[in-house]
Amino acid sequence: MDFKALLSPAALPFLEEIAQKAQKETRKHFGNSVAIFTPLYIANYCENYCVYCGFNCHNKIKRAQLNAEEIEKEMQAIAETGLEEVLILTGESPNKSSVEYIGEACKIAKKYFKLIGLEVYPMDSKDYAYLHECGADFVTVFQETYNSDKYETLHLMGHKRVWPYRFDSQERALMGGMRGAGFSALLGLDDFRKDALATALHVYYINRKYPHAELSLSCPRLRPIVNNDKINPRDVGEKELCQVLCAYRIFLPFAGITVSSRESADFRNGITKICATK
Repeated sequence: MDFKALLSPAALPFLEEIAQKAQKETRKHFGNSVAIFTPLYIANYCENYCVYCGFNCHNKIKRAQLNAEEIEKEMQAIAETGLEEVLILTGESPNKSSVEYIGEACKIAKKYFKLIGLEVYPMDSKDYAYLHECGADFVTVFQETYNSDKYETLHLMGHKRVWPYRFDSQERALMGGMRGAGFSALLGLDDFRKDALATALHVYYINRKYPHAELSLSCPRLRPIVNNDKINPRDVGEKELCQVLCAYRIFLPFAGITVSSRESADFRNGITKICATK
């Protein structure tokens, strides 16, 4: 209930105090360190029709899939910058980006990076176990929205339509031996306060069941896009985003919080001083 209060519009006037408390919790659990990683798309083929996404199967964009040689070249270039963590991404197409294909990318990444994350389509525990053997440490899956009715109106085709299978992805990843899991809603698809509440509760319950797991939250927000009229995003300003992240930190002091490079440099620099850790 306290977490709900922190997320509420009534708490906005107290943002300064909330931020100070969040900063204290961050220092206690993470010290003064911030990790940096980079995402690497190895393929952008997708079989889903999500109305808000530029990758959806109906969009006429250039599709590509890197071969092993190209993946290695990219990873080499990234490693030369000094980064020690990479996030491997694909579009959601098991046909074009098979588990074996993703596994090969993990094996290559192992040569260059200390930490390997995956943001790919949801899969079974045995597949996560295989990818863990290949070198993957973390799995991130965005639920997009926790409102299952709204979810159906946004995901019109493909495996992604199955809400419960997506919802259980992080648990299947941990059952497959992954060291950690990432969670998120795409804030603005529905009531962002309710989605933030559901995301944090998802982390809270997984933590109670798997206390050894390293859990983290991301905070993407919907911005004006080409298909805006189909979605009518609930606007999430920087102030509201700051409120959500500070509430996350106070409610889940141990969880990692990732802030995206889609945000402005000023926002990123400010929020890493308060509660973001990656």
